[in-house]
Amino acid sequence: MTIKVGDKLPAGKLKFMNDEGKPTDLDIGELTAGKKIVLFAVPGAFTPGCSITHLPGFIVLADKIKAKGVSSIVCMSVNDAFVMGAWAKAQNAEELILAADGSADYTRALGLELDATGFGMGIRSKRFAMIVDDGVVKYLGVDEKGIEESSAEKVLSLL
Repeated sequence: MTIKVGDKLPAGKLKFMNDEGKPTDLDIGELTAGKKIVLFAVPGAFTPGCSITHLPGFIVLADKIKAKGVSSIVCMSVNDAFVMGAWAKAQNAEELILAADGSADYTRALGLELDATGFGMGIRSKRFAMIVDDGVVKYLGVDEKGIEESSAEKVLSLL
């Protein structure tokens, strides 16, 4: 079942690379407790649409998004923490948390998985963005094609 506006995020953990270059747990419950966050997902790190169009918007607008009371901007992908760490460095994304959902467990818990086996990519995440306040989804935009409902500009306009 797909998560929807008004639902509480499921419990779960992602991984990110800490400052020492080690994969570290990112507990969704702890991250969202009493805070407003933006969580967006891309089908794959280093892929053209994700690297050229989707992620850069959040990097450029990070200060404006955070100025609206957002404590964290998290980019999630079904990649491993090492790939996400390398992508963060390559994209100069130090204002964001690039988090790995290596086995797509959290993506499945959200009901937002994408079967990309036909492209040789396995199970991935759909392209989406959500605004979450104290663990509750306030906005969810899912893009089947393009990047309109999940763009940084769209998210900023709704904060």
